Amino acid sequence: MSAGQATTKYIRTSAQKAGLVLDQIRGRNIGEALATLRFSRKLIARDIEKLLRSAVANAQQKPGFGGDVDRLFVEKCFANQGPSMKRIRPAPMGRAFRVVKRMAHLTVEVGERPVKSGVSSAAAAARARRTGKSVAKPAAEKAE
Repeated sequence: MSAGQATTKYIRTSAQKAGLVLDQIRGRNIGEALATLRFSRKLIARDIEKLLRSAVANAQQKPGFGGDVDRLFVEKCFANQGPSMKRIRPAPMGRAFRVVKRMAHLTVEVGERPVKSGVSSAAAAARARRTGKSVAKPAAEKAE
């Protein structure tokens, strides 16, 4: 379940170029994502940063929001193709080439990470099987 969402439409870039930047921030904490966008050399990163800030503000306005912005992370982000403007460019010998100026619709969803209340024993046992290490049992189980 997403805590907040923001969408911007008709951004003058291709969905593929925007998707490259969105791939860099997907799954990251809000602070890390904003830092990544701030120092990105892609021009679309400015628009995505503005969109991410809007999604965080929308999450803060929801009635069930816990109040801790540090627990927010980029849950989903994607770029859909928008309409394309077709233009004509003169070419040699009286011909014409078509120029396609693409647009994109960007969406960012942020969610709250659950509070970690310690590692469950089942998760610790599964991790031990993967790594091949033994799991120390609690004192209450050793006494039995």
